[in-house]
Amino acid sequence: MTIVEIIEKALSEDIGSGDHTSLSTIPSSARGKARLIVKEDGVLSGMEIAAMVFRKVDPEIVFSPILTDGDIIKKGDIAFTAEGHSASILQAERLVLNFMQRMSGIATSTARYTKELAGLECKVLDTRKTTPLLRELEKMAVRHGGGFNHRFGLYDMIMIKDNHVDFAGGIVQAIDAANHYISERGLNLKIEIEVRNFNELDQVLEHGGIDRIMLDNFTPADLKLAVEKINKQFETEASGGITLESIRKYAETGVDFISVGALTHHIKSLDLSLKAY
Repeated sequence: MTIVEIIEKALSEDIGSGDHTSLSTIPSSARGKARLIVKEDGVLSGMEIAAMVFRKVDPEIVFSPILTDGDIIKKGDIAFTAEGHSASILQAERLVLNFMQRMSGIATSTARYTKELAGLECKVLDTRKTTPLLRELEKMAVRHGGGFNHRFGLYDMIMIKDNHVDFAGGIVQAIDAANHYISERGLNLKIEIEVRNFNELDQVLEHGGIDRIMLDNFTPADLKLAVEKINKQFETEASGGITLESIRKYAETGVDFISVGALTHHIKSLDLSLKAY
């Protein structure tokens, strides 16, 4: 689903047959101004989306950005102003806030994780643990927070996880089947495989045929040994229960990537407010 489609469906969900409160209380000719006020420190995300929402509700609304996505924001900052038909501004208000508060919350959380990796080459990745139909926006917010996107869906990378291995009959069988599938269809897809222990890691290293190894639920000590054993033959990724407090310890092992589902599925929205002035 495209961002335009997301906005259209979200507006339809909210406005329905009409914003009867605004339509009944505000003259159709009334014009006004509003500004987005930051009420909590963090990282801004969703400015581009807000502009699209206003434009979709009423092309005559003048959206004037003051800050940009990815900016570090402080309580009291003004992110943008909007000027136009008062009723149109009010129709857009809640959707703009819903998008920007959640996206800014994700960007803020991501920035905290990336800060812990300062001075290291390791990159923090998001996952597919996103709100259904909002993945494009949530992954955009991760980028605004300084993080990086993993695959967007099931279609842009082959990721062989434990269930795939078990259903395929083993690691070797799963890798061979994936490579045959790619070759047969002429696809250009990278292959990543998850390993749960050193035995599985050894099987992958002996067989090859992949691009990245995900080391799932390894301790920092074991992860360091695994990264040394892989010795840059393949990209490495750590995952599984890695928190803000522990991420630096994992990153110092030399692993290339750390994926954190909490970036998008366990966040607090940032407090923002749209006020007339």
